[in-house]
Amino acid sequence: MRSGSIVLVGAGNMGGAMLSGWLRNGIPGASITVLDPSPSEVMAQLIEEGGARHFTAPPERLLAEVIFLAVKPQAMATVLPPLKRIVSAETVVVSVAAGTTLSFLESHLGEAAMVRAMPNTPAMIGRGVTGAFANPKVTDVQKAQVDALLKVSGPVEWVGKEHDIDAVTAVSGSGPAYVFYLVECMAEAGRKLGLPADLAMRLARETVSGAGELLHRSPEPASRLRQNVTSPGGTTAAALAVLMAEDGMQPLFDKALAEARRRAEELGS
Repeated sequence: MRSGSIVLVGAGNMGGAMLSGWLRNGIPGASITVLDPSPSEVMAQLIEEGGARHFTAPPERLLAEVIFLAVKPQAMATVLPPLKRIVSAETVVVSVAAGTTLSFLESHLGEAAMVRAMPNTPAMIGRGVTGAFANPKVTDVQKAQVDALLKVSGPVEWVGKEHDIDAVTAVSGSGPAYVFYLVECMAEAGRKLGLPADLAMRLARETVSGAGELLHRSPEPASRLRQNVTSPGGTTAAALAVLMAEDGMQPLFDKALAEARRRAEELGS
């Protein structure tokens, strides 16, 4: 095993999204080592077809240039100890596990260049967004390298404090679930207005995905796009009067995201 490899630990949905993006963007499979005790059939096929190497545990003489930790927070204490021997002074460790602090990683791997990153599930189709924090040991070259590897899944936003990653987790890391639930709520409200349930779901789903694509393509801020749809005294204004009331969506989102951040902090402790 040669030095300079990318080691991906965990071949689940997020690990698979990263691997797929790397291969799609021209990173040679031969430079990627995947560590996972039991990858799915889909992942096993991706690893084989991409020319990456797969092991259930770190092999002898493997020296990692970049280690991506894409396992659940609850599994970290078991996964990390065997990895310590492949971490060198030139290695940068990147964790995408919610709530897993750099101090926790250091307690198992020793002091090293480390990055906490929080992608989200649209990374699976190259439309995610990732928040990231680098500790002082990360060099400019390493940061640029990690940035490039993360960007295969979408934009990367670097924050100045590790604590901010918990807020990023609350906003964008968990955010896709809020949008999916919005679709469920819109569809159910449509059903209660008398539409067939399947039609209400199709309307809600296409509306949210279409609005998201418009937001993606337009340079206008979300507030302007909202105003463009809202005619004074019209149907949209009537609905927004409820949603934007003092007891409407904003205080509910404030409470929900505060709870998500609290849970992220709890996982880290």
